Amino acid sequence: MSTPTTTPRLAPWRFAVFAIFALCGVTTATWVARTPAIRDALDVRTDQFGVLIFGMAAGSIIGLLGSSHIIARFGTRRVILGGLTATSLALAGIGIGAETFGSYALVLASLVVFGAGAGITDVAMNVEGAGVEQAQGRAIMPWFHASWSIGTVVGAAIAAGVADLGVGVDWHAGVTGLVLIGLTVAVVRLLPRDEALPGLDDDGPGSERTTWRERLSIWREPRILFIGLIVLGMAFAEGSANDWLALAVVDGRGADEATGALAFGIFAAAMTTGRIAGVWVLDRFGRVPVLRGSAVLAAVGLAVVITVEQPVIAALGIFAWGLGSSLGFPVGMSAAADDPRRAAASVAAVATVGYFAFLVGPPVIGFLGEQIGLLNALWVVLVLILVAALASGAARERGAAARGGAAGDVAAEARAD
Repeated sequence: MSTPTTTPRLAPWRFAVFAIFALCGVTTATWVARTPAIRDALDVRTDQFGVLIFGMAAGSIIGLLGSSHIIARFGTRRVILGGLTATSLALAGIGIGAETFGSYALVLASLVVFGAGAGITDVAMNVEGAGVEQAQGRAIMPWFHASWSIGTVVGAAIAAGVADLGVGVDWHAGVTGLVLIGLTVAVVRLLPRDEALPGLDDDGPGSERTTWRERLSIWREPRILFIGLIVLGMAFAEGSANDWLALAVVDGRGADEATGALAFGIFAAAMTTGRIAGVWVLDRFGRVPVLRGSAVLAAVGLAVVITVEQPVIAALGIFAWGLGSSLGFPVGMSAAADDPRRAAASVAAVATVGYFAFLVGPPVIGFLGEQIGLLNALWVVLVLILVAALASGAARERGAAARGGAAGDVAAEARAD
């Protein structure tokens, strides 16, 4: 069995994980921010562009489902290097395929690869993040996810700037892809090679490997399935705001587009605030109380948004919705990785459930919104948030997480469990 990571290696390891999350955020934002330019370059209808997005979603699911087996074979370091490199090359392929060649097929194929690389990398970087948490003895996963959010802001700002300058999406995506590959190679070198926690990185000598059957058996483990419910509900809460909040404010409240954009900005600011401050809250209270309190806060905020028309109160509701939604996904990743030997398989399973919400949620809300209005459709999201609150007990600290950083009564409860 490999030895635990020593303190001198912890700082560069932690920095590398922060950087990897940020690079993934930049990659995602570059694609999202340039979708209008890509659609116009291809000259396709909305439904045809929807097929492209479906291709990316299909690639993501394939990557997520295969990630634990790939990590078990190659280790997280090489998987992150390969996954981020593939995603960056695919990003270049999307831009060049659309602007230079006007090839729908090339863009579709690139998006499938983009989704698969992003899905695999997502699991591997969350496994590394869990390793840092366990080595440090503190629940800092929300900070890693905040780094991803910061990366999306940087990527969106760059995209807005180059678009305003009239830079084509082929040059933008191509240069960005090459820069991201260079940064990835540099950052991955900082990840521990021989001193990783057992089961979290198979690069180290003597590290433990799980079998194919053991990794598949994760899907029959009740605790992992309940953690999946937590992530499902909170991912639905986050994803529904990302996709529909601005439009719901415009259509449901008769606001203008600027107000709709402001509403989403409030939600995004609350998410980032929650992820930065959430580490201290987790230190003080532990996972289960924080998850339950977060779910209640998100549910109350969402109910206010649906039912209250007064702008200031509605804005406070949006902020509460975002703040309450901020910790479900990162805390779910931490809880899934409590057993280091099966961390990759557990994180992959929980992430797959969470991404199912991101992928399926938008069309479900859209369909219901067409029938009963977008604001009324959001009641479904509130129900799923309450389901997440009921399932929160499954995230109770255990193993290394219980020994390392859970505070007060929660730590005692975890030891008793």
